[in-house]
Amino acid sequence: MNKSISTTNAPSPFSNYSQAVETPPGARMLHISGQVGNDLAGQLPDDSTAQNKQAWANIFAILQAADMDKEDIVEVLAVVRDHSEVATYRETRDGMLDGHQCASTMLVCGLASPDWKVEIAVRAAKQ
Repeated sequence: MNKSISTTNAPSPFSNYSQAVETPPGARMLHISGQVGNDLAGQLPDDSTAQNKQAWANIFAILQAADMDKEDIVEVLAVVRDHSEVATYRETRDGMLDGHQCASTMLVCGLASPDWKVEIAVRAAKQ
């Protein structure tokens, strides 16, 4: 089982994530490429919350295909288009992960499509 690591000798997380996550020896690793808010039909909502939720739904579908779930996520890398998207990303992430804490990094920068508001990549591990 993945183990959350924290210390008071480093700054506390800025929101609901872990300072670090340790995976057990021999764990099966899954690296999920960045997911955006497009659905199976290729539709992309204009709304930031809807794009965030769809990106997470895409991640959960890929996890399921690998016989994993959100509890197996050890690290998230999120890229948001601009600073106005940070709060929406954090709120949606917290709701979609339902209390699960993993390591997390967020970048605020441009994305490959000007219509994308978020792109989320995930690493997961399971014994």
